Amino acid sequence: MQVAGFVGKTALVTGGASGIGRGVALAFAQAGAQVVVADIDVEGGEATVRQIRQAGSRALFVRADVAWNADVEALVKTTVDTFGRLDCAFNNAGIELEHGRLAESDEDLFDRMIAINVKGVWLCMKHEINQMLTQGGGVIVNAASVAGLVGAPKHAIYAASKHAVVGLTKSAAAEYGRKGIRINDVCPGVIRTAMLDRALESGVGSEEQMVRMHPIGRLGEIEDVASAVLWLCSDASAFVTGHSLAVDGAMTAV
Repeated sequence: MQVAGFVGKTALVTGGASGIGRGVALAFAQAGAQVVVADIDVEGGEATVRQIRQAGSRALFVRADVAWNADVEALVKTTVDTFGRLDCAFNNAGIELEHGRLAESDEDLFDRMIAINVKGVWLCMKHEINQMLTQGGGVIVNAASVAGLVGAPKHAIYAASKHAVVGLTKSAAAEYGRKGIRINDVCPGVIRTAMLDRALESGVGSEEQMVRMHPIGRLGEIEDVASAVLWLCSDASAFVTGHSLAVDGAMTAV
């Protein structure tokens, strides 16, 4: 069912080739938006676009590495050249490759994590905000994590990167609120995705252990995050900006 607030609007989703990114891209399309999907995974990104088009909505895939300024600048330009404006952006591209104590990690992992999870979000926000300033407003939602709200043993670099996303979100929201630009982030708990499957296969724990971490009694679903992102991008949240929305089944409440 289409939501009138998104009909005719343009949404940009990075990391849209799979998982939460794909789910949010599809949700935007189902709500009436035209969607630009960005990722380094061409096959996955194009598959997301095919699903959107098969459902009757307009969509475009752009290959972009968010850690590179030229790619992000071109991504936003292509979005505007194709659809005329940029109303909503979900900066979701990120990696999580860490499964060890801080003193056991290495510099290459640190540099890659920060380049994608922090610099990537910063670059996306920079170019999205510049476009939104020219058109009189817009909404940005960044993908943080519960690891951006509390510590994450054996995931210290990842937690640092997501804390940085929260800081970028709050700072930019304060800077651009009077310009008609709202900026928030979502902080998911453990969400049932292919990334979770890989983590379980690597031996980080069992699904039952993961469920026990959430007082609500279950893992999160992609739809849970997609609903939160669309709410933050909608007029229903018009007075919400600079906020980190935990979508975590009370994981960080205890």
